[in-house]
Amino acid sequence: MSSVINQANGLAAGLNENQWSQINQATAALNSQQLTWLSGYLAGLAQNGQSAGLPTADSEPTKFLTILYGSQTGNAKSVAQEYKAKLDALNIPAKIASMADYKQKQLKTETHVVVIVSTHGEGEAPDDAVALHSFLGGKKAPKLNDLKFAVLGLGDTSYEYFCQTAKDFDKRLQDLGATRITDRVDCDVDYDAAATTWFDTVTHQVKDELSAKNSRSVAPSLTMNSSAAVASQFTKKSPYTATLLESQKITGRDSVKDIRHIEISLEDSGIQYRPGDALGVWFKNDEALVAELIAALDLKADALVNWSGDEYSINDVLVNQLELTQSYPTFVSKYAEYAKSVELNALLDDKSVLREFLAQRQIIDIIRQFPAKLSAQELVDALRGMTPRLYSIASSQAEVEDEVHLTVALVEYDAHGHAHQGGASSFLSTRLDEGGEVNVFVETNDNFRLPDDGNTPVIMIGPGTGIAPFRAFMQQREAEESSGENWLFFGNPNYTQDFLYQTEWQRFVKDGVVNKISLAFSRDQEQKVYVQHRMLEQGAELYRWLEQGAHLYVCGDANHMAKDVQDALVQIVIEHGAKSEEQAEQYISDLRRAKRYQKDVY
Repeated sequence: MSSVINQANGLAAGLNENQWSQINQATAALNSQQLTWLSGYLAGLAQNGQSAGLPTADSEPTKFLTILYGSQTGNAKSVAQEYKAKLDALNIPAKIASMADYKQKQLKTETHVVVIVSTHGEGEAPDDAVALHSFLGGKKAPKLNDLKFAVLGLGDTSYEYFCQTAKDFDKRLQDLGATRITDRVDCDVDYDAAATTWFDTVTHQVKDELSAKNSRSVAPSLTMNSSAAVASQFTKKSPYTATLLESQKITGRDSVKDIRHIEISLEDSGIQYRPGDALGVWFKNDEALVAELIAALDLKADALVNWSGDEYSINDVLVNQLELTQSYPTFVSKYAEYAKSVELNALLDDKSVLREFLAQRQIIDIIRQFPAKLSAQELVDALRGMTPRLYSIASSQAEVEDEVHLTVALVEYDAHGHAHQGGASSFLSTRLDEGGEVNVFVETNDNFRLPDDGNTPVIMIGPGTGIAPFRAFMQQREAEESSGENWLFFGNPNYTQDFLYQTEWQRFVKDGVVNKISLAFSRDQEQKVYVQHRMLEQGAELYRWLEQGAHLYVCGDANHMAKDVQDALVQIVIEHGAKSEEQAEQYISDLRRAKRYQKDVY
């Protein structure tokens, strides 16, 4: 009854039904604290005679810049939001939308569009960009002769199909008749400087045209994601200094893997996250590794260098700022100038051989293999900045409140006559004492969410550390007393050594939270068995769940497991859905578009 009265009062105040609907939708998921803040914000706008972004007949701009982002882990979304904020500050009318939420046919009415997109897997579009990517490459794509566009790609030069999705969008928009505002820019993992330059170039090209044709800079629509977690003041660039509560090995003594359960305190931070989100972790490089690298190059640990406009000792910048445990083509290219090695230079001429070379070596291995003489500053200039590692969150705040849990596999191996460890995994697992500080931030992932309807059945496929988000899923569903059935596929080498969170999953089954668990322990029998084999064995039931509306989730290794699971799904639909291979592929594609098939793979 109160909502009817509120709507009547809103209409009486001059809002139309569409505006009322937008307000109601945008505020539906906000708590009392957020609503209080929003009411103050809107009151301030009203006092200053401004608009919060709701369209009116006399204020909607005739032209604006539309920012479309396609993001798998959140980077492209963050870059898009940053650009939108810069445009707002310059009073240039702009709107922002995830490609997943964008109406494809609207593209033909746009005048200015920028595309910010990452690349996933082997040159694949991220999940939220799949539909638009396919549309632009299909027969229904419209002519876009009146459109001006620019594309920014985010990727990693270590991968074969570097920024392939951005290249696809750039070419397809051009082929449809659109005109580039500026050339496409393909960014490596340290993308901040390149993205900023691209922002400035695009802005310079469009500002006069857009500003001159719009009397008011009003966003065309109020866009809020009603399912988003509360925005946090702590971000990738401004992380929260948290405390490590626990780092406990959860694989057995004889396991071939060392997997840790990590608990981190977020007390007093105000940080909120949802099942499916990831935690970004800034780590420190191993000081012993840094000392060895400095010694190998005959440098002095206290030599001063410049990094990002600030002065540091070479020791400090290597420990805290630079990427050492992952190798990358840009380092080889720059380091080869000093090493003067025929072999190292030859690698640069064959990208596939270079990728294989880098996959087997850390920075220290390259320096050991190809000694060179260079200054501390030259070393710093050859390296790239450290990037935080993202870990799928293994807890629900409905269960753990002001904590966040992770499931971390310690990367540890011998190669080239030396022991190696991963940068972040060893920091969290072995080098950071309980009570120690770690800088973190939440990376939201709206492409990996539980169904809004708690009655919806869920199928979870997560071997190894891929089980992490599903622990969070089940904690959430238990807290909400959801009635939807839940089915877990889990695999690892050995039952006795590697059944992660075994007692918790057994309790979930006992309490009726989980209805079915299918296990695949690869080394417990002569012939190796993986999760895709269990899927095929129970294909009829799995297909029946899908036909009954189940949502299917995959988390874990992108290079092998995710592909094998995809192939198994196609075979299941062919066999139990009586479809051709083409029809089965379309069936799976339709699941993805409906957000009933979601992947968190790495």
